[in-house]
Amino acid sequence: MELVVVLAALALVVALRLAAAPDPKIRTARVTCLNNLRQLTIAWLNYAADADGRMPGNLDGEDAQNIANSNKTWCLGWLDFQGGAPAGANTNLDFLRMAQLGRYIGPDLRVFKCPADLSLSNGTNGARRVRSVSMNCYMGQRSAPFTAGFQQFLKMSELVRLPPSQAFVFMDEREDSIDDAWFAFDMTGYAPANPRAFVLVDFPGDYHERGANLSFADGHLETWKWRDPRTTPPHVPGQNLSLGIGVPFSPDVQRLQAATSRKVD
Repeated sequence: MELVVVLAALALVVALRLAAAPDPKIRTARVTCLNNLRQLTIAWLNYAADADGRMPGNLDGEDAQNIANSNKTWCLGWLDFQGGAPAGANTNLDFLRMAQLGRYIGPDLRVFKCPADLSLSNGTNGARRVRSVSMNCYMGQRSAPFTAGFQQFLKMSELVRLPPSQAFVFMDEREDSIDDAWFAFDMTGYAPANPRAFVLVDFPGDYHERGANLSFADGHLETWKWRDPRTTPPHVPGQNLSLGIGVPFSPDVQRLQAATSRKVD
């Protein structure tokens, strides 16, 4: 009888774990996304090794839409729900291939896209878009940091106060937030500490059970689950989020700030 009770209890535990386990499709998408970020990060590290430690560029806005800047940034193009800019950037793989990391990736450019992102080029119709990954806006060659007074890392050797194992490089970004390949992030409220001032400019992905995959400058990968519901507002196909939203005391912003940059002395 005791053995029967023990076996029944074990069966209950197994059943509960199976019930809590993610759907196999969800699990497969997360693993594929992690592998994609791994390949992108290897390409990023190889580029820096070939460039005497200089990181790839990380241009935004109109600079990221200018084809003439293909040798100045890791990724070109602007995603939207009207086909993308320049024309066709939502689906044109050439904007990934011709930029700095293109030759380090090889022929399979699916690494720029999380398979769980099902967004369409024209919002509610059209072909699948080709990119869902963005880079930490404080990583890479550009004119100035997003938040003045914080470090813009231009060389691998500058990752000291924020060590490579703590510095995120690539991350999923939501389909209704992403445009250029530069993840805009506000460091206001980090130093000096003022959590009332926290802001989300761009929104991280939430494709993996309300979480996102991130890669770090030492090559390792993590999946972060978001705790603040303000980080994961509802998705409306073909409709962009309002960006630059104040999120006072957000634990998600606090966690991202610690992995993004450091105050310049």
